[in-house]
Amino acid sequence: MAGDEVINYIAGAEAKEQGVCNRTWGGQRPHCCLKNPVIIDLNPGAPYNKQVANCCKGGVLSSLIQDPSTAAASFQMNVGLGGNGNVSNLMLPGKFRFGSPGYSCGNPEIIDQPTKFPEDRGRRWTQALKTWKVICTFSQFQASPTPTCCVSLSAFYSPTIIKCQTCSCGCCEPSQSKCLKAGEMPSALLQPKDKDPDAEPPLVVMCSIHMCPIQVHWHVKQSYKEYWRLKITITNLNAYKNYSQWNLAVKHPNLQSIAEVFSFNYRPLNISGPFNDTGLFWGIQKYNDMLLQMGENGFVQTELILHKDLGQFTFNSGWAFPRRIYFDGQECVMPPPDEFPSLPKERIKAYK
Repeated sequence: MAGDEVINYIAGAEAKEQGVCNRTWGGQRPHCCLKNPVIIDLNPGAPYNKQVANCCKGGVLSSLIQDPSTAAASFQMNVGLGGNGNVSNLMLPGKFRFGSPGYSCGNPEIIDQPTKFPEDRGRRWTQALKTWKVICTFSQFQASPTPTCCVSLSAFYSPTIIKCQTCSCGCCEPSQSKCLKAGEMPSALLQPKDKDPDAEPPLVVMCSIHMCPIQVHWHVKQSYKEYWRLKITITNLNAYKNYSQWNLAVKHPNLQSIAEVFSFNYRPLNISGPFNDTGLFWGIQKYNDMLLQMGENGFVQTELILHKDLGQFTFNSGWAFPRRIYFDGQECVMPPPDEFPSLPKERIKAYK
């Protein structure tokens, strides 16, 4: 906050700390008097007198494709003791930071046309005095210097299962990593008791050769006369963290010919013009949109049926396997192409 400004009142969100407030506003102490307040979203179901339109998402924003209604969150605040009421002197705080790892924000930019708000079902419009925008960009390296997911592969025509690459997300060294051995329960490790309920849980994963909290398995399941079938399984190996409203982006040339998707939602991204080779998968609400922490139910899976496009489809040279996979925006470590499951010498039988 600039000068003597304080947040008198806020709706749709709250400051994590009030700070030392030596003044009152309307007989009440301000909501926050810190110079660098941390503002957090309210949870769904917050009291009505603390809500505003499009607020209270619990700090979880989905992608625009998954659900436009939960891809944005709003809050309002009343700032006082900041000036003489002259609109031309309005100043916006700087040094914006977005709470999720990997984001860096630029300076506020004023918008030529201030935001307008509908009233009376659009018959009347009110206008903001000034509107600024702050753009925050994401960097996977800043979010996590090491990868957070890996991909394993298998196929019905090969007895070989290609595991995640060794040390994809780190190496299993007792002096450097916390991991759970086979049969060991998460409660066997002392989870730090953080006083902040919004704090990120510690990273404790199942001990493995790859040490990734997320593993994606791609299995070429069956071949039909005109179609082929594959199965994708996402496993959470994180002992303390659930992934709500997760998503999986996949790059594969045959995604343009998907015939059916089971148990997941799917939308093509069409980032390569008319040729679609990239799509987004996510869970079905209240069924599998929450990827639970490591355990018996710590996985979600789908099966796809794809058409065999003439002149393109083949099981040769690992063509049936993905080119890239991203989980929650983080690129997963793929096995090298020369290790993909190979075709047997005998001919593959296709089911009708």
